[in-house]
Amino acid sequence: MRSKLFLLSLCINGLVLFAASASRSAPLEAYGQLPSLENLTISPDGSELAYVTDAAGERTVVIFSINSSKVVETLGAGEEKVRDLRWADNDRLLITTSRTALMGGLVGPKREYVFTQAFSVSSRQSQFLLTGKTNSLDVVEGVPESRNVSGHTVVFVHGIHFPSNIGVLALFAVDLDTGRTKLIEPGLESSAGWWVDQNGNVIASTDYNNDKKLWSVSVKRNGEWTKVLEVTAPIDIPEVEGIGRDGKSLVLRMFEDKGYVRKTLSLDTGSLENSQGPDADLSAPVQDPSNHRIIGEELEGAHMSYVFYAQDDQLSWNSVAHAFDGENVELIGWSADRKKVVVHVDGTRDGSVFELVDLNTNMAQVLGRAYSGIHAPDVAEVTFLTYPAADGTNIPAYLTLPNGHAPKGLPLIVLPHGGPMARDKPGFDWWAQAMASRGYAVLQPQFRGSGGFGWDHTAAGFGQWGRKMQTDLSDGVRYLAAKGTIDPKRVCIVGASYGGYAAVAGPTLDSGVYRCAVAVAGISDPRAFLKWIERHSFESDNYAMRFWTRFMGVVDNDDPKLSEISPLEHVTNADVPILLIHGSDDTVVPIAQSRDLESALRASRKPVTFVELNSEDHWLSRSETREKMLQATVSFLETNNPPN
Repeated sequence: MRSKLFLLSLCINGLVLFAASASRSAPLEAYGQLPSLENLTISPDGSELAYVTDAAGERTVVIFSINSSKVVETLGAGEEKVRDLRWADNDRLLITTSRTALMGGLVGPKREYVFTQAFSVSSRQSQFLLTGKTNSLDVVEGVPESRNVSGHTVVFVHGIHFPSNIGVLALFAVDLDTGRTKLIEPGLESSAGWWVDQNGNVIASTDYNNDKKLWSVSVKRNGEWTKVLEVTAPIDIPEVEGIGRDGKSLVLRMFEDKGYVRKTLSLDTGSLENSQGPDADLSAPVQDPSNHRIIGEELEGAHMSYVFYAQDDQLSWNSVAHAFDGENVELIGWSADRKKVVVHVDGTRDGSVFELVDLNTNMAQVLGRAYSGIHAPDVAEVTFLTYPAADGTNIPAYLTLPNGHAPKGLPLIVLPHGGPMARDKPGFDWWAQAMASRGYAVLQPQFRGSGGFGWDHTAAGFGQWGRKMQTDLSDGVRYLAAKGTIDPKRVCIVGASYGGYAAVAGPTLDSGVYRCAVAVAGISDPRAFLKWIERHSFESDNYAMRFWTRFMGVVDNDDPKLSEISPLEHVTNADVPILLIHGSDDTVVPIAQSRDLESALRASRKPVTFVELNSEDHWLSRSETREKMLQATVSFLETNNPPN
């Protein structure tokens, strides 16, 4: 099976998508639709952009000439979900898509399968990667990377190979000039990945032995693999962030006693040294687009910022950020010489827009709004704050206040994120902004267990699923009520994935706080969820099980303590109306989690509404169903917690 994009006969006169400013809040569908611009990527020579937009009601890949300000090509995605765009060279664009499907008619759960094709702008032809290889699938794992090897553009891609009856991760090289695909690393059951230098040489590999809980790094010397590092890692598995700035090392993110640290592994000697720079738990690497080495880091925290190792790079970035002083500036991509920079800028001044900064001319060019129907006046102000939980733990949070309303006695929506070891990031959040546009204050607590605020904050969540992770949310309600910002009698909770669990746990495990609850793709029965994970991973002791049980504070899926944190087993406590929304193609949290909760609530004669999103996945990847979710959510909130 493979994905396919179709050439469209479509004329788009220029890229800029600005329209006249709105005099009132944008319609709800403007927030619910998928972005008008996303996955922007600039060609290595800085002459062309590619991005995803909507055209005639479907997602469309657009290739745009910067020099002529004209659309060069458009490709309709059809039913495919575009996940990533990146240039293999100045002519060929790598388009990665996915679909939810059964593989080869097999009976069992659907899975999300990922495909990549290389589209040539000059010939208007597509080449699908990993097709026609014996004993291999044509699906890709991860995002392909391209290298120039002896004048040829070669794409290195992880795929699935079947040396026997068991599929293993393998590394393939696809020569886009000759069309040949070569299996260069057949892999083992423990194989976790390979790294390729700027010249196309495979320089390192990683393995993970689940039975022994061992993670290792091997380097290739004189054509032979040599293991140079091995660590025990039952849950906090190290990761290779990339190739070091000297080109002769790997940068690793590893767990030690007090959290994650960044280390440098020499490819020549195998020595491991502490890496200088920001806390590894609070930053992510930035790579040089020309040689793929790490040259800086994106810092996480209350606000987004960047640190570069070389002074010239730091000065260049500072000049870019300074041009949008006071706004949130995110690096999206840049040309190979790093002179043309694509950034995402958002805030109450500019709204949510993409800009192209040319450091040769020191000029910035507006590319367009992320959401064409949302203008700067439609964007509510977001502030960062911290508040004390009941036990004194400081909880970071983002608070969005509705425009045109005094910050006093407001109706509140608590919007916990998914993960749970994730975080909300500063900047435009379409869901929070949509609810704020209807007159609600929106609180996004970074409850204990969240990532991005230091390891101590994350580790404080272990064993607190449904316990202090839950009361951290209601403590935020009490904090805002004490300040007079919100009316404690007008509070609802809304969330997706883990946030969906927190939403239904509110009225069942922490009742008396909320007037209503909306759970999108939420977990309602942790015991059944763990059994589902075990059944589909074919083993009871695996990384996923160890991750979930650590947060839930249980030993296995038979642990009686699971009953304590199960909304399904506490439906009789539910004291407010509940709305459940779930996609039928969810491969992360099975839709049975919402169906079973609906049945239990109805059996207990509790007010519940269930909206099933046909053919939708866990991530709300389609505009039609995402808009349906948002409309249902806001209608439910306005009925059960009117904003006025």
